Amino acid sequence: MMNNFIKHFSSRLTLQNTSISLVKVTSRFSPIVMTTLQLTLMLTVMMIALPSLAVQADNASEIANGTNPKVIQSYSSGQIVNSSDKTSQEDVLKHIKQRVILGDSDQKLNKVLNGTRDDVISKKYQQVRKITKRTARNITTIPSLSNTSRSFSDGTFAIYEGYSQLIEDIDEDGYYQTFSVTFDADLITGYAHDEAVVYAELYLSENGGPWVHYYSTDNFVIHGESSDDEFEVYSTLEQGFSANQYDILIDLYEDGYPDIIASYSSDDSNSLYGLPLESSDYDVEYVEYYEEVHTHGGSSSVILLILVGIMIFSRRNKHHKNTCYQY
Repeated sequence: MMNNFIKHFSSRLTLQNTSISLVKVTSRFSPIVMTTLQLTLMLTVMMIALPSLAVQADNASEIANGTNPKVIQSYSSGQIVNSSDKTSQEDVLKHIKQRVILGDSDQKLNKVLNGTRDDVISKKYQQVRKITKRTARNITTIPSLSNTSRSFSDGTFAIYEGYSQLIEDIDEDGYYQTFSVTFDADLITGYAHDEAVVYAELYLSENGGPWVHYYSTDNFVIHGESSDDEFEVYSTLEQGFSANQYDILIDLYEDGYPDIIASYSSDDSNSLYGLPLESSDYDVEYVEYYEEVHTHGGSSSVILLILVGIMIFSRRNKHHKNTCYQY
């Protein structure tokens, strides 16, 4: 009990002595030096407070307007695995990195439909209805469009296999920015030489959330039940994907038809379940670099101003003492 009283009493004496010392020191400052220090302190507070206030104002505005501040940006490339003109994985990744530098994203190329799976399905039917309505008087001019599920009414489409590959983790935190998805689509008709032109819509689900579209493949041809027409998609997530577990879903469409003809997802393969992914803007090193540029740069300027103020005060004080000695 006595020790606590002594510690409390000593701390109060220390604070009192410190405040008295500060009063003595500041009382010797000239008005010019005091004004300089006050302005420096005000500038320091403003430099610290204004950026955070601006961010809060932007967030409040986004919430009030009902806008979504999360911007998604990705870069992808797809090809048939056993094609004669297949590009190697190394070259594909180099090409994607060049696109990242140029800002040539999937969104810019209209390869992302900006919505959930339900949104994408709804848009496809709306497009068919609009085209059918415009050409109702001469429907034979668009034989490739139909409200039926597929053109091969006596056959079945299926995705035989699908798997993923984790490729690049920039900051080595266990979450990958670059990955690939490979799947084998089949046309089951009983005839090995039957062909169909198809394309796929790819989706990501963050931690069990809604399926969000992230890439539309180009059209490609599948040959019966052959495994030589496997299709692969390499993707780099650049913005808007927080570090989390992601599931993958593949919807297959026949060109010109709005219905899904086959699906394959994390429910069918563990390889498409719980992928540890993140985009580059969630890279820890990227955030530290940003803070260093905007925070330490301002702090060094403030320190420089304080040092200049101290130098001015020291010279004026020294000059004042010399004058007193002369008298």
